[in-house]
Parts: sequence; C-alpha cells; structure tokens
Amino acid sequence: MPLHFSEEELAERRAKTCRLLEEQGLDGLLMFRQESMYYLTGYDTFGYCFAQCLYLGGDGRLILLTRSADLRQAQVTSMIEDIRIWVDGPEAKPFEELRAILEEAGCRGKRLGVEYEAYGLTAANGKRLDAALDGFCRLDDASALVTALRAVKSTAEIAYARKAAELADAAWAAALATAGPGAFEGDILAAMHGAIFAGGGDDPGNEFIIGSGPGALLCRYYSGRRHLDPQDQLTLEWAGTYRHYHGAMMRTLPIGEPLPLHREMHAVARDALLAVEDRLRPGETYGEAFAAHGRVMDAAGYAAYRLNACGYSLGTTFAPTWMDWPMLYAGNPTVFTPGMVVFCHMIIFNSEAGVAMTLGRTSLVTEQGPEPLSKAGLELESR
Repeated sequence: MPLHFSEEELAERRAKTCRLLEEQGLDGLLMFRQESMYYLTGYDTFGYCFAQCLYLGGDGRLILLTRSADLRQAQVTSMIEDIRIWVDGPEAKPFEELRAILEEAGCRGKRLGVEYEAYGLTAANGKRLDAALDGFCRLDDASALVTALRAVKSTAEIAYARKAAELADAAWAAALATAGPGAFEGDILAAMHGAIFAGGGDDPGNEFIIGSGPGALLCRYYSGRRHLDPQDQLTLEWAGTYRHYHGAMMRTLPIGEPLPLHREMHAVARDALLAVEDRLRPGETYGEAFAAHGRVMDAAGYAAYRLNACGYSLGTTFAPTWMDWPMLYAGNPTVFTPGMVVFCHMIIFNSEAGVAMTLGRTSLVTEQGPEPLSKAGLELESR
C-alpha cells in the first residue's frame, strides 16, 4: 500500500519540524496527535484512543510506541521502521515503557516537547506521562508546533483538498436529489455519504449535521431521524473527505415554499460569507475576517442570532472533529498565508420565529486572494 505523499515530501516535513525543535531549544517531540503522526510519516489509524506515542528526536530519529493491533497498521501505512509494542494487561504501564525507550534514545536530562493538546492523550494519561518522566527529563508544551506547520498546505495537500471539495459538491447534489416533502433524513444522509464513498472518499472527522423542523436550528449532530413535512427546513453541514483532507459545506434548505424570513436571512448570510471570504488574503488576520462577518450580520439586525465564531481551518484531521486550528473568532491575530484552507460558515438561528439559515463553503488562500473550492452556487435552493 503506497504512501499518500512522496517519501521526499514526508522527509522535508520532518526536517522542518526538527528545525523548529532546534529553534525552540527542544531535543525531541512526543507526539500524541494522530494528525501529526499522519502528517510526518503517513501513519493512519484510529488506535490513538489508547496510549500511543510517536517520538521524533532532534536528529530525525523516529520511534513509535503502540499496541499490537496497530503494529501492521504502522508497517503498512507509514515509513516508520522502529515500532515498539506495549502489552495490554491490568498491570500495563506504557508510559514507563516510554521512559525506557527515551532512555535508550539518550533523552535523560534533555528537554522534550509534548503534544498535550491531543485527543490521543487523555487527562489521566497526561498525568501518567508526567509522573513517568518526572526527574528524567524536562517536558514543555509543544502542542502547536506541528499543528502550525499543517495549517499551510503543500501542492500535494491542496490537490487532496480540491478532491475533498469535489466530493462535498457531489454530496450536496445527492442531498438535493433526495430531499423533499416526506423524505426521510436517513435516506438523505445515506445518499450524501454514498456519493462521497463512491467517489473514493473517506469517513469524515465527525458526523454530518442534519436537522429539520426545530432541529434545523441546531449546529451539532444528534441522534434520531424524522420525515420532512410538506413545509419544513433542513439544515446540513457535511464534508467531502479525501485522504483525511476535508472540504466542508453548510446549507439550510427550505422544504416547500421558502418563508420570507428564509429569503431575508439567506441574503444576509450570503453577504456575510462574501465579506468574510474577501478577507482571506495574505496579511489579513482571522480576527479581521470574523469582524467582517459581524459587521454585515449586525448591520442587518442579526447580532442576536449569529454565533461567536464563523469558521476554521481545514486539513487532515481525525475523529472526533474535522475542525482544525486556527479558528475565525474576534481578535484572533493569526495571519492568513497562501496555502491555508479555510471553511467559512454563516449561521443564523432565530429561535423566536423558529427559522434557520446557514451558508458555508471552503476556500483556499492564494497570493491573489480567496479561491472557493466548491463549485456549488450560493443561491437559495428549496425542494
């Protein structure tokens, strides 16, 4: 099974990471984010729900500590050669085994970065890690080190992002073909996922959001399916996913004749989306893009109905979420750089009227400005 990136590109990513380690005075990095492991080595799994660590030394040395179930996973999907296995059992102490590995690697008394902000490192395991390495070496939080590198995509990554957006468009077309009065939400979801899988895509980092009726005003997944009423509204947020790269979209689809408020809210959402996308330019900041969202929404009288964030970076992410750093919120000083992929979503929920409207798509930041990756139009659709 081939790697999804050339060995040369993976090697250059690791070299960049090692240069950052040196600049920050770190002798190595303990990775617990599956995204980092995949980005640097190709390693692809969901075994990160258990204790697992990839060590990267300042000299480029790699050692993976994982469970037996992931041995062949790492051998087949990555270029990692040194794979150590900790054995499941009531007395298992994987972090003490990690300490022995780090002793072998010459890390005693050294300064190591740790990805503390990781779904692969629970609070309990974080305490065990700290206890096992207490007095052995110095640990510093380096959660953002690889994450910041991942935010700017290479040419090969951008190709995967484009494919993900293409699959998102296919899912939207499938939703439009399936939705309508009396349609079952489960059938709509099945059609959307089917279009992505048929196109060679992957499972997304989190569930698709689907809600109709009062549930259209929710922007999180929840369990339970219903049939659409003759006059209804359907909110969808989904992502095409390819090689774990995501291209997200969001829409509210009126069922039956759109209400006047649907049309009004859609016009506001569209103006806000275009205003935000116009700030996706080198030198602008994520905070400035969010401010554009607020100006349009607030001027139209929708300050009470908008959210406190309007999007985030996308890339190669694993469950439980496809959201990535950085996020579009007030005051975020992170500067847009060519190669960033950003999902901008405009969400308006009027709880008093029971009316929802959302509009979102994914764009690439280029030297010339934003490039929407989705081909779908921004007009208000209904079924």
